[in-house]
Amino acid sequence: MNYRKWMLGLLVVMLCLPVWSTGARAAAAQITIELDGVSLSSDVPPYITRTNVTMVPAGVISKGLGAGVIWDQASKTATISKGNDVLKLTSGSKTAVVNDARVSLDTSVQITQGRVMVPLRFVSEQLGLQVVWNQATKHVALYSNAEIGGPSAPAVPTVPTVPAPTVPTPDVTAPAVPVPTVPSIPGVKAGKAMKGAWVSTVYNLDWPSTASAGNADKQKKEFDSLLDKLQAAGFNSVFVQVRPSADALYPSQLVPWSKVLTGTEGKQPGYDPLDYMVSAAHSRGMQFHAWFNPFRAATAADTKGLAENHVAKLHPEWIVKADNKLYINPGIPEARQHIIDTVMEVVRGYDIDGVHLDDYFYPSGVTFADDAAFKTYNATAITSKGDWRRDNINQFISRLGNEIHAVKPAVSYGVSPFGVWRNKKADSTGSDTTAGVSAYDDMYADVRAWIQNGWVDYVAPQIYWSLSFSAARYDKLVDWWVNEVSGTGVKLYTGLASYKVGDTKQTAEWQSAEQIINQLKYNEQYDAVSGSILFRANDIVARDPFGLAGLLSFYFKS
Repeated sequence: MNYRKWMLGLLVVMLCLPVWSTGARAAAAQITIELDGVSLSSDVPPYITRTNVTMVPAGVISKGLGAGVIWDQASKTATISKGNDVLKLTSGSKTAVVNDARVSLDTSVQITQGRVMVPLRFVSEQLGLQVVWNQATKHVALYSNAEIGGPSAPAVPTVPTVPAPTVPTPDVTAPAVPVPTVPSIPGVKAGKAMKGAWVSTVYNLDWPSTASAGNADKQKKEFDSLLDKLQAAGFNSVFVQVRPSADALYPSQLVPWSKVLTGTEGKQPGYDPLDYMVSAAHSRGMQFHAWFNPFRAATAADTKGLAENHVAKLHPEWIVKADNKLYINPGIPEARQHIIDTVMEVVRGYDIDGVHLDDYFYPSGVTFADDAAFKTYNATAITSKGDWRRDNINQFISRLGNEIHAVKPAVSYGVSPFGVWRNKKADSTGSDTTAGVSAYDDMYADVRAWIQNGWVDYVAPQIYWSLSFSAARYDKLVDWWVNEVSGTGVKLYTGLASYKVGDTKQTAEWQSAEQIINQLKYNEQYDAVSGSILFRANDIVARDPFGLAGLLSFYFKS
């Protein structure tokens, strides 16, 4: 029997059924729905219950899956079957039967205007349907195939300020502009070489959990689970923060054990986490990049909880307090070399695939007390402190790269700078943006010099804005960075803000996983974009807003 034709007939019948009962639901919202890019209409559209569960017509979902749907009026039970999977949902019941096992439900099947309505996320997770919810436009996109043919991108409303917790936020706000059309280029594949995810260890954000403190076996299991989930979502590389704050997730002769491992800085965790993580990644065929915060010494100004061999205690003359944090002064040559030495411990001691630096150079927007260093360590008599600061960072970037490649030429070396090098208003060759800060002017990171001199193997700018944020649009910044790496041999990866998806504090365009997919699709037109890195791991595979992990899996494997 042709199930698709049968289900289409069932859908038509269900649409024509008279009204005989209504389910309790919240105030009606005009939710639209599409299946594999084709709009579906119904006299009873999907709706959201009082418990924030999205309910959709059972026939619409099962039609896309080629499944069977049977409604038993006597027991008020909907049976949805596909292959060996059988789901039974009974009106009023707080559980469903899935392949003879009881599974808890927030909301079960309901009857609304003669239509059998089922909880969207529950059914999709059980039978493999991918769901993309756009909060701004109340739009549901359903995907039944392994290849996404282009999710709809409705116009985005006016965008208020966009906070960004990991990087300084542009202070210019403007109305949103329509999402640009993403070109379809024959022969260009979605699967770029780099499919990376940042794994944050500071504050125990992604790994290890605070509950696993001092428990080596639990930490290993957590990391294995994290890798398995990332790999299932299509990722082939992890960028793990091995130096959160002048400390280490490996036995070091130079810096103390990180407190994220045991809850106490300097305390041994009972194993070598870095050795375990590298082996775990490689056993799965994934790359492991060691991520270092270069100049952050501590996330708080108080040194009481720091180990005795922490740099802030051994060399307080190297430390600058700014914004209630402690930084290692980049203007002191010995301090810079200390950081390089800690990185080289890892390069020499572990089979890592890459060394990765984030944008912790000079802190932006705060006073940084380095007048004494400017006078003392300025052999070339640079007159501008800004130029002197940029020269300090340039020396650090160049020297570290030379040392890495002298020991292990195959190890990849790169940086993820703030997404805006300079605004066009400040420099005619800058990007068409009006960001409130820039890497060059506020963090003293002259990424252009690093690229042009070949000091790095790649750059992964943190382009943490949407395709419609006019102050710093994703597409315009990708265009600019592509031009910067053109002809240099330096690879370009784009840093994407998966942490913003589904965050209610973010603006409307982030209330859908489509924003990330559309950004990845925009990259397809450029051979110079060698892949992307998403920030951060748990925002993808643990929080999984709007089914982002599954949607990425479809995209990456298409």
